[in-house]
Amino acid sequence: MEDKRRRARVQGAWAGPAKSQATAQPAATARSHLHQRPGQTWMNQEHQLLDKQFVFKEPQQVVRRAPEPRVIDKEGVYEISVSPTGISRLCLYPGFIDLKEADWVLEQLCEVVPWKQRTGIREDITYKQPRLTAWYGELPYTYSRITMEPNPHWPAVLRTLKDQIEENTGHTFNSLLCNLYRDEKDSVDWHSDDEPSLGRCPVIASLSFGATRAFEMRRKPPPRADFCFSEMQLGHPGPGHLRTALWLAEGSEEENGDYTYVERVKIPLDHGTLLIMEGATQADWQHRVPREYHSREPRINLTFRTVYPDPGGTGGVRP
Repeated sequence: MEDKRRRARVQGAWAGPAKSQATAQPAATARSHLHQRPGQTWMNQEHQLLDKQFVFKEPQQVVRRAPEPRVIDKEGVYEISVSPTGISRLCLYPGFIDLKEADWVLEQLCEVVPWKQRTGIREDITYKQPRLTAWYGELPYTYSRITMEPNPHWPAVLRTLKDQIEENTGHTFNSLLCNLYRDEKDSVDWHSDDEPSLGRCPVIASLSFGATRAFEMRRKPPPRADFCFSEMQLGHPGPGHLRTALWLAEGSEEENGDYTYVERVKIPLDHGTLLIMEGATQADWQHRVPREYHSREPRINLTFRTVYPDPGGTGGVRP
């Protein structure tokens, strides 16, 4: 009798529900892996990876990087941008004044120019300009709420330089703003020479003496693209029209004055170097001479320009 009961229990276990067999199966599978060699396990995993299909997914967010500045240090004419305003053009002439003469000019300018540190006003806060300046011209000149009084008494060395530049470039000038950077701490912040008294598309001739300093430029953010495209549709496409359209299309993120991703130019201005800025450069670009963190000897920069009488009586102050 006991044997019959034992056999009945065994037979009942064999005839149990299917899920009992299923739950026991993973244990058997796990045990079987214990008897496999390590190489076999790795091959099985590799085989499973090869069976999977690779699916490319587009990135959700495009990473936009700030462009590296374009370095200009060779003699030549450079068209740095084209826009509805016009072509922005730079003309660089290293060694325009030879080294021996440039040394003599630097010494003369330090002695004969009446250098003065002026007080500027920005957002109703007064500050001392981090450089010395002087002005020559028949008319006054106002920038950054600073008015330079007329001074028609040009020293002979400045008249000679003015004549030399006019003869070689074909441009004429009637005024001169002089800047003396005493050391690496002196600088001039981002700005454009676009005062109304300079007229439309002014030509600026910048002549440097003394220590080499970096002259940096950045393109102004474009206006709203939709407005500019509607304006462009009224005219006829010309040279650079496609580049202009792309510039306007890319400018949506810079409409609020964000200069993070704009084009930049960097020019090392050496002793005796002449730089001409013409066309739409002042309308479309800003420039500066930044403060530096390595010792620098004095540098003098002469910026020749043409000033027109101001019929509005504002002295060239921007509205």
